[in-house]
Amino acid sequence: MATSCSQAPTPPVKPPSYKLTSRVNHPEDSLIPLGSYAIGGPEFIIMAGPCSVEADPQMLGTAWDVKVGGAHIIRGGAFKPRSSPYSFQGLAEEGLKKLAHARELTGLAIVTEVMDSSEVDLVASYADILQVGARNAQNFSLLKRLGLTNKPILLKRGLMNTVEEFLNSAEYILAGGNPHVILCERGIRTFETSTRNTLDLSSILTIKEKSHLPVIVDPSHATGRANYVAPLSKAALAVGADGLMIEVHCDPANALCDGEESLNPGQFQELMLQLKDLAPHFGRRISTLSPPSALLAENA
Repeated sequence: MATSCSQAPTPPVKPPSYKLTSRVNHPEDSLIPLGSYAIGGPEFIIMAGPCSVEADPQMLGTAWDVKVGGAHIIRGGAFKPRSSPYSFQGLAEEGLKKLAHARELTGLAIVTEVMDSSEVDLVASYADILQVGARNAQNFSLLKRLGLTNKPILLKRGLMNTVEEFLNSAEYILAGGNPHVILCERGIRTFETSTRNTLDLSSILTIKEKSHLPVIVDPSHATGRANYVAPLSKAALAVGADGLMIEVHCDPANALCDGEESLNPGQFQELMLQLKDLAPHFGRRISTLSPPSALLAENA
């Protein structure tokens, strides 16, 4: 006698290889504390700033520009992994000092990249959030070392990582004892050449289904085109991302790194106003926007 579909045995569910990162063992969303906010909570978190920290007044000027626009965190690379050894590699510790000065004046938290295990303590002494770039997403020695820190880690998806590989990279950090991991979708390498990378917005849905960790989107590095940043930022909000990382430069045409994908301050501030209006439609809010006059008074 034939067995009906309703009577067919259910195949066993294979447990994920990433145990601590999985919703199976941690069904509730993780929240990463950030001052009076939490990444992963109702506040839609914005990280904004230049690709690379340059000489003043670039850093301070851009920091104030993104503060006026409503960003929560200033981003900027002091150590820069570049495809060419002849490209600008960053200002190293001098860049970290400039970021710290910008934080002192604006009150914005700092996220910046750490490239090597030997530099973790140095970068952690300045930064509020340590970033792992796409090229280091499977640098397991670095990930293990970051598992021993108590600072939040922003982990970018590798250039050709599947979601499962991405979550296993996060597992290295959690397994080391650091539960404060923020994931970042920044585009993956495909056969498409019209953009720098291919932004995989469907990965946000997959990650949210499989993992409790918060996830943000970097539309700047994903596309390499400033005119694509605003529409894809709105799309990221719509699909359930917890925030954005956006490149902003006070003078993109003369930026030492990635000027073609950087918004200028006016473009960033306009995007922030649009996102603030859209956020409540998707169960989010952006509550840090302040009038420029008030900020100028604070800084007087």
